Amino acid sequence: MGNIERRYDIDWLRVLAMLTIFLFHCARFFNYEDWHVKNNQLDYGMSIFVEIVSQWIMPLFFILSAISVYYALDYRNNRVFIVERFKRLVIPLLFGIFVLVPPQVYIERVSHSQFAGSFVQFLPHYFDGLYGFGGNFAWMGLHLWYLEILFIFSLLTLPIFRYLRKETTQNFISRMAISFKKPGIIFLLALPIFFMELFVNQQPDGIGRRDFGGWSAFTYLIFFILGYLIASDIQFRVSIEKHRKIALLLAVFMTASGFFLPERSSYFLESLRAFNSWFWLVAILGFGSKYLNFNNNLLKYSNEAVLPFYILHQTIIVILGFYIASWDVGIIMKYLILSTVSFALIIVIYDLVIKRVKVLRFLFGMKSKPRVL
Repeated sequence: MGNIERRYDIDWLRVLAMLTIFLFHCARFFNYEDWHVKNNQLDYGMSIFVEIVSQWIMPLFFILSAISVYYALDYRNNRVFIVERFKRLVIPLLFGIFVLVPPQVYIERVSHSQFAGSFVQFLPHYFDGLYGFGGNFAWMGLHLWYLEILFIFSLLTLPIFRYLRKETTQNFISRMAISFKKPGIIFLLALPIFFMELFVNQQPDGIGRRDFGGWSAFTYLIFFILGYLIASDIQFRVSIEKHRKIALLLAVFMTASGFFLPERSSYFLESLRAFNSWFWLVAILGFGSKYLNFNNNLLKYSNEAVLPFYILHQTIIVILGFYIASWDVGIIMKYLILSTVSFALIIVIYDLVIKRVKVLRFLFGMKSKPRVL
């Protein structure tokens, strides 16, 4: 294809999405849903924040990842692409499962009164059964499940994406993309998400399980494919940017309306969140395309740090949360303490250790040498 123009807006959105998921996981310490460790006082405001962000944050990650895959396939054959995916996704996943995740499982078991003893005493029990099925071994890496699913998606969709790059198929996509410049047509891309949600919601305890980020894995696959599609022709980008304001208005309106739905609504009403998510995505991608397509030193630093930050962040949050959970401090102040100290620790560990040690760069999915943009 020969298209090597760098989308700095995608880099910025990836960094900002990582910051959002960090703040999101800090809020999970305070919201009403169960988590690995909880504060001694929970908060309705944090629950609202978590609910709103969960509508679009992980779909955004899959969209951004698919866009990056589109550009990666410009100058990589299948073998090189798969090897790079393995190094960037599977190696950090395995490192996390065996090194970074055990402390989280230990803290969860202790804070839920399911284990009494030291971390050293717990370690042999980490391999007792599978997490999520009554055991401890976190086969999906807890927060690192995204790396696991992204690698699987990358393999599953590679033949499809190669087919979409054929000249005849690309010509068809280009003609279709032109029609999406018409007012409102870009929102029709929510229909595949809607129908998949309608399908998986028929089995909420099976294929519709939302254990990973609030969405079914099958729905994430639709987001991933849509991300690749909208990267494949510039007219999609033009339409998304054009519709960014109305998308934001629709997203805010639909999100606010969602709080008035009955707790046990119909499968159809539950599936409408697909449109809400797509409105948020169009707004975020549109504003990003309009205002974030530039490079600077902060982006260069952040873009290289984003994956190690992601791998580290929840472990640091859970450990720190465990030690401050019983503090007699207000919600806002404790949230500021948790987020500020966690952020500082992650940056210090990354900047002083991970990025300077070759073997750690490898284990955290980084290139052996600093990345040149």
